[in-house]
Amino acid sequence: VDLGGDSVASERRSLFQIIFGRTKQPQVQDYTNLKLLSGYQPIFTMFGDNAYASDIVRAAVDAIARNGAKLKPKHIRKVGQDIIIQKSNIQYLLETRPNIYMDAYTFYYRVLTELFMRNNSFIFIDKDAAGTPIGLYPISSANLELLESKNEIYARFKFYGGEQVTIPYTNIVHLRRFFFDSDFYGASNKALIPTLELINTTNQGIVNAIKTSANMRGILKFTQAMLKPEDIKRERDRFVSEYMAIDNNGGIGAIDAKAEFIPLDNKPQIVDKDTMAHIKQSVYDYFGVSEPIITSNYTEEQWNAFYESTLEPVAVQMGLEFTSKLFTEREIGFGNQIIFESSRLQYASATTKSNLITNLMGLAVLSVNEAREILNLAPVEGGDVRYQSLNFVDATKAAEYQTGNGGDEDVSEDREPT
Repeated sequence: VDLGGDSVASERRSLFQIIFGRTKQPQVQDYTNLKLLSGYQPIFTMFGDNAYASDIVRAAVDAIARNGAKLKPKHIRKVGQDIIIQKSNIQYLLETRPNIYMDAYTFYYRVLTELFMRNNSFIFIDKDAAGTPIGLYPISSANLELLESKNEIYARFKFYGGEQVTIPYTNIVHLRRFFFDSDFYGASNKALIPTLELINTTNQGIVNAIKTSANMRGILKFTQAMLKPEDIKRERDRFVSEYMAIDNNGGIGAIDAKAEFIPLDNKPQIVDKDTMAHIKQSVYDYFGVSEPIITSNYTEEQWNAFYESTLEPVAVQMGLEFTSKLFTEREIGFGNQIIFESSRLQYASATTKSNLITNLMGLAVLSVNEAREILNLAPVEGGDVRYQSLNFVDATKAAEYQTGNGGDEDVSEDREPT
């Protein structure tokens, strides 16, 4: 890892040095900017912090991140038709503690928030001297520049504190959304800016309307002879200071016969409920969530739709990218894979769960412990066994089972079946 910036010269041990300074690699010189086929500059500037300040955007992204963080990573190995779950160091990193600062849930929450706010999420794979992954760290930098040296691609991250680090692209898990015009980066969320500006304008309008309606407004008309302008101003200022100040809790003013207060009908205009709902729905549609998902008041069908359209594509991408970056080609050749699963049945109704268990256990599709997991029950000893009903028979041997002679016996139509 090529370290740069003031932190290298400092004797203080920073978080930057702890994460990136542990794994030492040969210095790579003579970097050149990677020329992309799309003609775009190979530089990615982070965008999304301002959008996260919107409560509507934050609610939408939070709904995705907190549900997506519950995806279950598994290190599996395919051997023929068998799938064997591996109890490896990689499984521990993915499932329990990706790094010394984050548990797995916090790690995936951060990764998914970065992905949906910036449409790019970068994870640094820390490796020991033998090349074994020992840590996974989400990277949030000011910008990223792709470099090339000796036919290998590198990523140079520049951080807000002035530090920078250059890492081989093969040591970075890179997740993307809206992958279109750039060869490497997902497009930014600039398409959301008009909606965010509309939300901000609407919120300011509501605040100003509340402030306006809370104040007494009107014209102070003097009924006596012509007064000098300075006298009118003095009387007006006195009336305002005594009766229109914030400490006038009663909201009532008192004047004598020389003046008359004519109130103005102040009806501030604010955005109606339907328009506000449309604006919010535009944001929800952009991120692929719905109001029931955000408020956790969804039905079984609504959850399945959210999972299949929003979470499952992310799970597929994470599985492929983690597999490619955590394993060597030889390890992948031996069937090692990373997959991310979610037990969608935990959100199903009790009736759906009961019917599923009843129909599948008799077919030896589910084991006892798998059925108990559907019911949110702890596994039991010896519960990995599968049971099959004797009411089922191989379709190719049905005739033999019925007649007892391999199906060669002619059964007449008027003969009662045995």
